[in-house]
Amino acid sequence: MPDRIIAFVMAGGQGSRLQPLTAARSKPSVPFGSRYRIVDFVLSNLINSQIRTIYLLVQYKSQSLIEHVRKAWTISPLLADQFVTVVPPQMRVNESWFQGTADAVHQNINLVEEHAPDFVVVFGADHIYRMDIQQMIDAHKAREADVSIAALPVPIEDARSFGVIAADSHGRIEAFQEKPARPSPLPDDPTCAYASMGNYVFSTEVLINALYDAQQAGETDFGGHVLPRLLASGKRLFAYDFASNVVPGIKPYETRVYWRDVGNIDAYFNAHKDVLGAEPVFDAFNSHWPVYSSNYQGPVARVLGGQLDNTLLGAATVVHGNTNIKESIIRREAVIEEDVELDECIVMDYVRVGRGSRLKRVIIDRHNIIEPGSVIGFDREADLARGYTVSAGGVTVIPAGQPNIFARSGGGYGGYSE
Repeated sequence: MPDRIIAFVMAGGQGSRLQPLTAARSKPSVPFGSRYRIVDFVLSNLINSQIRTIYLLVQYKSQSLIEHVRKAWTISPLLADQFVTVVPPQMRVNESWFQGTADAVHQNINLVEEHAPDFVVVFGADHIYRMDIQQMIDAHKAREADVSIAALPVPIEDARSFGVIAADSHGRIEAFQEKPARPSPLPDDPTCAYASMGNYVFSTEVLINALYDAQQAGETDFGGHVLPRLLASGKRLFAYDFASNVVPGIKPYETRVYWRDVGNIDAYFNAHKDVLGAEPVFDAFNSHWPVYSSNYQGPVARVLGGQLDNTLLGAATVVHGNTNIKESIIRREAVIEEDVELDECIVMDYVRVGRGSRLKRVIIDRHNIIEPGSVIGFDREADLARGYTVSAGGVTVIPAGQPNIFARSGGGYGGYSE
């Protein structure tokens, strides 16, 4: 019989460093690329890895994420143990919201006990990557591990910004180091260290006991509390080397070990560059390991004229004549009027960019109308004076507009459902 596995996806992130994109939504529900949300990447990895009993633990500003999951992630109700379902704080254990990652799972420990799985995977919802999680579970079983932690080899000089795992030559964890001044190097490569990815595989009994112990001790977090306690008690904790993970369909020109934390505006903006080009660093086209998302039913994009250079267009977008668009991503049902220039821009859904506008290194959130002749992204002080956000890297962000604005509708109302 195959292993019984359930997954908890930690999707309650507030995403304060991604403001204003997270002003009305949680970080996992922020759009990414020409048609995805950030949460789609971890959910696709789980589904492609044949892990299909998935609980999405939500908390802050969750309505956008709930609606996305409802519309995009319905698995056949004929299969009782195959689902993606949203779980807000139930307050079954106490009257508080989730206080940390471990507390979130502990508040839903009844779900673990009801399913009685062999293994429980606990993954974050905030990163862009592909991963065959079944390979991590296989390594967990082969090592007879109690807990396995996904670890990304990073240059030793960069490891000071991460939670670092010190492990022996067999991958057994010896210590945890939080943003250390002197990170412990890999046993076989002194130039790199293991950075924790915050993704875990637990043997079920170990997890249940650890969560009850954590509750008694007033501990709420896996990384800060539960895992160090398990290590000190002599449990078998192992680092799983993400660089050893092999996903089918990866092309020779892609970065094979691709993982991006899009936790701030500049990281989010730069990750979009990775999906552009004839040979992108991260190619969204992979029929062997697809990234799933909404079943949008609108028409295809329409280009009426102009020059497009290294640009992605979402469904039902309309690009009018005499435009000049380069190094940009335009999501669905956007309208780009005549004589517009876009350079390194991310234009989200239901946005209309008015005639003659010039934008450089700008992110426009959903449901916006950019007035004709607007010039944005060239003068930091002017952008700030308009109420826009400007990142440390010089990316201007225009917050979401009114949700009843749909760029392609003449009256400004009504678009296709996602």
